[in-house]
Amino acid sequence: MSSTTTDEQSGPLAGVRVVELVGQGPGPYGAMILADLGADVVAVDRPEVAARANRERPATNPMMRGKRGVALDLKSADNIERLLAMIDRADVFVDPFRPGVCERLGLGPDVLCARNTRLIYGRMTGWGQDGPLAHAAGHDINYIALSGALHTIGYEGQPPTMPINLLGDFAGGGLVLAFGVAAALVERQRSGRGQVIDTAMVDGAAMILGPFFSAVANGFWGPRGTNHLDGGAHFYNVYGTADGKWVSVGAIEPQFYAEFVQRLGVADEELFAPERQMDRSIWAEAKERVATVFASRSRDEWCAIFEGGDACFAPVLAPDEVPTHPHMSARGSTTTINGVLQAQPAPRFSRSSATAGEPCHPGSHDVDDVVASWS
Repeated sequence: MSSTTTDEQSGPLAGVRVVELVGQGPGPYGAMILADLGADVVAVDRPEVAARANRERPATNPMMRGKRGVALDLKSADNIERLLAMIDRADVFVDPFRPGVCERLGLGPDVLCARNTRLIYGRMTGWGQDGPLAHAAGHDINYIALSGALHTIGYEGQPPTMPINLLGDFAGGGLVLAFGVAAALVERQRSGRGQVIDTAMVDGAAMILGPFFSAVANGFWGPRGTNHLDGGAHFYNVYGTADGKWVSVGAIEPQFYAEFVQRLGVADEELFAPERQMDRSIWAEAKERVATVFASRSRDEWCAIFEGGDACFAPVLAPDEVPTHPHMSARGSTTTINGVLQAQPAPRFSRSSATAGEPCHPGSHDVDDVVASWS
């Protein structure tokens, strides 16, 4: 790995140089993770994007945090040469486009990896680099649909529930890309050579769903909304409270279930006898009863009864409530940068602390300065 770092860098990837062509969510998110972990990430945007940036205000885009932003017109041969000067000195290159786009720009893996044999070339797409759908348009909902993941999410008798774009774009995409880059960096320590990483959101979502493929095959997992983890059970669910808010319960194990029904105040009712917990024939009735009880008090009242025990309980917080919860506050799980709430990097390291750097505006740095700092 390269040894030169910027003054702000820390973390286990300090010294790693990354050139990111800026695309939509998953690519920038994966590169943000690399920056959080200490990599020197240079985000290459189009000049028109940089021109729209309001530099009179602090930058607030969390996916630009800890990065340096440059603007290059990739239709210009001169700008391609300037970009190549950075890539020749880089450890990682992030390609967020459909298959073939970078090749047409003269930035395909055959070209770049021949120039820089240690380069890790990370490709981030929805469908992958090959297969019948490789060149088709798509979004998160399509990728998680084809992976089988979307089919599993939702209540019985209802359509599948869209988990916003967490599962495809961010978990199956950006996070898997960052993991792949980190693994390739480790492998390069042994081989001395870079390689191409084909990150596809459809693959990542399928990988995350992996345990449930076998669960369905062996009969452990049934139709959507009828299982113990998908809203079918009364002891693993969300419930409304008297003030219009929500709480979550995940009391699967017998000892946790016993504490749950005791704190809820229904332990003496036959419906909640320990031996009936896994009796699916009573789950619908039990859910109605639990819902009625939870609706009798406010969320804060239930927190006072449940939190800190072993009933596997937590309030359902809105994002703006997270920083003030005692546990999240004690751990410093969020931070505010330039007036915008953001999550702190994860995981945490005992020595090489990851850092949520300040976001930059697109095109706010000079390519020549980047090249000079990497020389």
